[in-house]
Amino acid sequence: MIPLRDDNPTEITPIVTVATIVMCVLVFLYEISLPAQSNEVFVYMYGAIPAAVFGYVQLPPELMSLPVYGTLFSSMFLHGGWMHLIGNMLYLWIFGNNIEDVMGHGKFIVFYATCGVVAALSHGLIDPESTIPMIGASGAISGVLGAYLMLFPRARVLVFIPIGFFSQLIHVPAAVVLGLWFLMQVFSGGMSLGNEGGGVAFFAHIGGFVAGMVLIGFFKHPHIQFFNPPQSYGRSGRW
Repeated sequence: MIPLRDDNPTEITPIVTVATIVMCVLVFLYEISLPAQSNEVFVYMYGAIPAAVFGYVQLPPELMSLPVYGTLFSSMFLHGGWMHLIGNMLYLWIFGNNIEDVMGHGKFIVFYATCGVVAALSHGLIDPESTIPMIGASGAISGVLGAYLMLFPRARVLVFIPIGFFSQLIHVPAAVVLGLWFLMQVFSGGMSLGNEGGGVAFFAHIGGFVAGMVLIGFFKHPHIQFFNPPQSYGRSGRW
């Protein structure tokens, strides 16, 4: 299932969501403009390296453009390829505006960054001596998905289901889309245990998703209830 849009209205302009997408795109365009060797150095400078974060290695001075903990934030704006970028930005575009709407711009920045840091640490704890940089916004976006599930499980999401000649567009509840997505991360994460090398940071997705589910109660406006029926959402009752 590939989500395309939801039909959950918002009342504020999601400037932080849009600004985050723009920043990720601009950083990626800069990445791909670099020669291969410079690109690799850039990733090692601004990606979050578990072994450095947890104190197992000391990075050489030429890679220390930021304090090591600063890379937990900078890594959220780097991506490893077009599909990595497009997939992450699609999910952020669909679900981020509603989460920004229920907490406001400033809180959303803190929420997004916190989920991203928790996600990176969750992945790093699986192999804290790894020297492979962690990059991507998916951990922070996973937090957005976890929050969305807690607030709008019955919102309808238009998804594309590619099944050969029988591909189709259908509306399904957000609980189905996000629940299946999370189960896939748990299954894939379990299958990836013990594998060496780079790849998808499934445990970052899991950690970010759980962080979003837990933290949304502290960040949302007090009058916003959990598990909103779609028709009742909105301070003005719009649908």
